[in-house]
Amino acid sequence: MNSQSPVHGIRASRQEVARPRPQMLRESFLDLSGEWGFAHDDGDRGLAEGWCDGRALPRSITVPFPPESAASGIGETGFHPVVWYRRELAAADLDAVGHGPGRRLIVHFGAVDYRASVWLDGRLVGAHQGGHTPFALDLTDHLGAGPHALVVRAEDDPHDTAQPRGKQDWHEDPHAIWYHRTTGIWQPVWLESVAALHVTGIRWTSDLARGTATAQVGLSRRADEDVTVRIAHEGAVIGEARARAGGSQVTVTVPLAGQDNGQNYERLLWRPGSPVLLDAWVGVGEDAVASYLGLRSVGAADGRFLLNDRPVVLRSVLSQGYWPRTHLAATEHDLRREAELIAELGFNSVRVHQKVEDPRFLYHADRLGLLVWGEMPATYSFSDEAVARTVAEWTEAVRRDASHPSIVTWVPLNESWGVQHIASREDQRVFAEALYHLTKALDPTRPVVSNDGWELGTSDLWTVHDYESDGGVLADRYDVPEADLRAYIGGIGPSGRRIRLQGTVDGGEPVMLTEFGGVKWATGPEADDAWGYSEAASAEDYDRRVGDILRAVQGASIGHRGRRTGLAGWCWTQLTDTLQEVNGLLTAEREPKLPMERLRALVLGEDDRK
Repeated sequence: MNSQSPVHGIRASRQEVARPRPQMLRESFLDLSGEWGFAHDDGDRGLAEGWCDGRALPRSITVPFPPESAASGIGETGFHPVVWYRRELAAADLDAVGHGPGRRLIVHFGAVDYRASVWLDGRLVGAHQGGHTPFALDLTDHLGAGPHALVVRAEDDPHDTAQPRGKQDWHEDPHAIWYHRTTGIWQPVWLESVAALHVTGIRWTSDLARGTATAQVGLSRRADEDVTVRIAHEGAVIGEARARAGGSQVTVTVPLAGQDNGQNYERLLWRPGSPVLLDAWVGVGEDAVASYLGLRSVGAADGRFLLNDRPVVLRSVLSQGYWPRTHLAATEHDLRREAELIAELGFNSVRVHQKVEDPRFLYHADRLGLLVWGEMPATYSFSDEAVARTVAEWTEAVRRDASHPSIVTWVPLNESWGVQHIASREDQRVFAEALYHLTKALDPTRPVVSNDGWELGTSDLWTVHDYESDGGVLADRYDVPEADLRAYIGGIGPSGRRIRLQGTVDGGEPVMLTEFGGVKWATGPEADDAWGYSEAASAEDYDRRVGDILRAVQGASIGHRGRRTGLAGWCWTQLTDTLQEVNGLLTAEREPKLPMERLRALVLGEDDRK
């Protein structure tokens, strides 16, 4: 690698537009989004009839939008458990990524819901299970005579409640809190040509006390080769190191100039208000990858949430990552604007609810200094199969996102979904405990919430969901002395369930109100099934209700008027309307229900209307 310039001129942390995998960039990149052949296979006869051979399919679809969405060009929301895709790879496509002798041709899928099989020129290349996590397949040894036919079969059983599905409805039409299904390809597909020995993954961690950054680098095969890591800030190299691989994984620790010297080290730390991103390059043999990282630590102590060893009160909003025209999928522009809207509203944090969000959103959160809670989509039944599927997909999700500095908390379970009898069934409680410890084993650097909302076992935070609409009642519950707050989280919560499971010990963990608010107000015509947790009659009434609830929670938060104890953070429900849930601060089209400056004043506690 040239020490005077970035690898191949790629500067990962300075992109105007994020690529599908922002922390692993190469020059050899071709976006395969756009028009593909498509077919529903409701009778599941495609395999028997040989659709995998690359034959033309009868319809077309715009990838990566799911066929239930209008943006896909299909827009059919009924039960279609099996779908097929076909795209031709022409010689020009291979030339575009510089493919040639001695190189490997890799196809990447950001996410295919739920089970995918992939063929090239009629030969099975591989398969993947897990609707929210990525996979990559090597096409090289399956290339026949061109042009090449890339075929994908996706299976997404709408009635399979043991499948991690989040809030995708198992009814034909959305009901209650659930929304339309997302079937098949719903995140980008792209092509790369790489050297035979190449980087397959990078996991970034930092040690603020020692002034170092560490890259755990995965390789395509065992190799006795040097892996080199270079880190730069604003064009100047601040650290470089290399290590001999000797296997398919190597750890490279890079001392960073000046980061072990007194208070000066704080100028390069990543945090809200100063989201410093460092450019990085990783090379092995003929392969080079551009990346980026942020230096920061996350923890909890004395009832407070800590970022870089400093207390921070989380002002969060719940986001379901759902758009009317694209459903769970989104354009890069929409993902970027979503992160920007959250910041403009005055929030410093977002809880992405029941969805493993597109990495491009996480890139923009990294860029803006927005703190993110990463959450696993739930199953709705408990069985050996549900356990195995959850563990496998959650492991992939944590590994995929662990290098993003914006991710500050992991949430493997929500409101006992999938473990509905956790308070009385030992197997379900043990599963929840196992997920907590698995997450800590995969990533010991972040807090883990074992079961957000109620019935918490071992957990790094005590979190409560409370949709009380009267600010006075909320103040009576949370704006109380520390001893009273601790007693409250040891008992029955507002949902009628225990906040902490019996036998748990309160070690002074931070207490957070992680769902509240939910005020309904539709700015235009509303559907018959539109709802919220409480309802406003007008813009003025909406303003009053939102302000009343927020002021109560803000007053109960640590730091308010010098308060030393209380809530360490909160999460307002929700950012946008989502189908029949008309309780967003913004409409489903991302239009504010009150002027943005007014909403921001409410969120920041700068409201002067008492």
